[in-house]
Amino acid sequence: MIALTEKDRPVAQKLLDFGACARCVLRFCRVGLQASYRPPHQELFRELCEFLQGRKDDNKLPCETADPPSKRIKLESTKETEEQALNGSHMDNDVGAVAENVCTICLGILQELCEVDFVKMVCHKINSSEYQFSSFVFSVSFPPQLSVREHAAWLLVKEEIEKQDFVVEKEDLVQLKEAYKWITHPLFLEELGVPADGKSLFEVCVVFAHPDTDKDCRFLASACPGCFKPAKNKQSVFTRMAVIKALDLISEEDFQKNFRCPPSLSMAPCTAVDIQCTNGAIFVAGRYNKYSRMLPQTPWIIDGERKMESSVEELISEHLMAVFKADSFNFSSSGREDVDVRTLGNGRPFAIELVNPRRVRLDATEMKALQQTINDSSDKIQVRDLQLVTREAIGHMKEGEEEKTKTYSALIWTEKAIRSEDIAFLDNMKELKLDQKTPLRVLHRRPLAVRVRLIHTMRPEYIDEHHFRLHLKTQAGTYVKEFVHGDFGRTKPNLSSLLETTADILELDVESVDVDWPPALDN
Repeated sequence: MIALTEKDRPVAQKLLDFGACARCVLRFCRVGLQASYRPPHQELFRELCEFLQGRKDDNKLPCETADPPSKRIKLESTKETEEQALNGSHMDNDVGAVAENVCTICLGILQELCEVDFVKMVCHKINSSEYQFSSFVFSVSFPPQLSVREHAAWLLVKEEIEKQDFVVEKEDLVQLKEAYKWITHPLFLEELGVPADGKSLFEVCVVFAHPDTDKDCRFLASACPGCFKPAKNKQSVFTRMAVIKALDLISEEDFQKNFRCPPSLSMAPCTAVDIQCTNGAIFVAGRYNKYSRMLPQTPWIIDGERKMESSVEELISEHLMAVFKADSFNFSSSGREDVDVRTLGNGRPFAIELVNPRRVRLDATEMKALQQTINDSSDKIQVRDLQLVTREAIGHMKEGEEEKTKTYSALIWTEKAIRSEDIAFLDNMKELKLDQKTPLRVLHRRPLAVRVRLIHTMRPEYIDEHHFRLHLKTQAGTYVKEFVHGDFGRTKPNLSSLLETTADILELDVESVDVDWPPALDN
């Protein structure tokens, strides 16, 4: 039996009289039992008619409507069905043969558009998209005029409720989306074999539309023009949020003057115009070594022209994109080296966000194989400790970045001839404080500022009278090249001033980036 009581009879009759479906009747009667919405809508409609027929006053069926009939909802309309609807053959004198019109409130959303055949069609789309998932979030986007029609129905129902001295607010009604999910979630579980979970990274969104959206909402634009502002990325000003805002502002009197109460019958149900599947981003982290002095970290494009054929970012990401089948990616790292600087030692930590991946899991063996594929593909880079991490874990890579230390090896040239003892004093210099004005070479992308940086230690190795190698341990963010040549006095002190001769850097290598992340793996 349908989950209605005697006190619900007047509201249910009023709703049915103007063409509401059985499930909308349950919603407006505030039936909160989920199972009550799950029988097929035709069965619920018959039960509703039987419930109301228990108090008929004449030979007419209480569920006959005074409005002109509309066609039945079908996923694929047939000519025969349309002719029956137009000819008025939707009714019969037998309760069991009475057919529903397109619901005047939900426009078919809670009729066949939430039942087994429709859910199977959505699941076919999901399965054919090749996403890997163990649960899902199901969301729906309804045409905004459903809020208008629901408001119109509510104004009529409220009158009936007030006659019975009940205090009910519009917010007490069962929301359309809530009822829709109560019906569909068990069907999805049966078809997909996985549960709906609000915390899942995999989302399935069904977008519904209706041809009369603008027609039903147009009066609101005149009544509340401030709610509807054109936007470049919106096809219509009548968005759901704009309509809800207008409905909060418009008076009941003005609403009823401009929109039919009860809402009129529609010849067409809503249709599903899009089924969107998206996986939440996943994150792959590791460390990379760069062995080439002709390879930028990220694509080097100036004035729309590529200057180098590849980059560290691209050499790594192309393989990740292929394996995880993602739409796009975002690359980040713990600092960056110049195009002509090598990164040696244990490498530089990096992380890649993979957007909307079809695949979200790789076991340790598969991840190691992916790492080997990257390493075999180029002699310019190598990666290590490749692993899946959480979004939150990436914060460790950036935490206290300027307090971290980095170790460099620099090949130095001096204009003046030097002896070993001329550079020995550098070995004793500890915690040398630098004032570094933004270097000229990065001024186009960094704000002008003076940054205080520390050279923690230096260790020189004499090569010949014009060359020596300098090992430095610095605060992260130190511009080492500018420390050597001085950048026209923008870095003070600098190696040139300390040696009292012009000095320049010929080669620079990053020997270590002292960030203890990501966790080292057995490579």
